[in-house]
Amino acid sequence: MSSLYEINEDLLKCIDLETGEIIDTEKFDSLQLDRNDKIENVALWYKNLLSEADALKAEKDKFADREKRAKSKADSLKKYLDMALHGSKFGTTKVDITYRKSASLDYDGTTDVPEQYLKHSEPTIDKTAITKSIKSGEAVQGFTIVENNNIQIK
Repeated sequence: MSSLYEINEDLLKCIDLETGEIIDTEKFDSLQLDRNDKIENVALWYKNLLSEADALKAEKDKFADREKRAKSKADSLKKYLDMALHGSKFGTTKVDITYRKSASLDYDGTTDVPEQYLKHSEPTIDKTAITKSIKSGEAVQGFTIVENNNIQIK
C-alpha cells in the first residue's frame, strides 16, 4: 500500500495542471478511494493510540494508589510494632527489630529566628547551623534538641 504522500502525487498525475481536467478518471477514482482509506486508517490509529494512552494512565493511577495504600499500611504496622515494643529490641532468625538514637531540632515558633540562622536563598530556617550551635554549648532561644528513637526493621 502506498503512503498518503505517494497517493497525492499519483492523483496530481491524473490531472492536467493547465486545464484542471481529469485525464484518467478511473485511476483518479481508485486513488481517491485509496486516499480516503489511508486517511481513515491513520485517524483510527490515532484514536486507538489515544485510547491506549488513557488506559495506561488509568493503570498507572491504580498502581500509584496501590503503592500509596501499601506504604500507608506498612507505616501503620511499623507504628504498631513500635508501640508494642516500647523501644526494646526483638529478633528471630527471620527478623531483627532494633532502635537507633537520632536527634532532631524542635522549634516552638514563639520567638523570631536570629538572622544568622536564616537561609537567604530560600525562606527557611538553617536547622543544621542551629543544631551545631546548640551542640557546641550556645543557647538559641526557642530551639531545643530532642532525642528520637527510630525503629529499624530488617
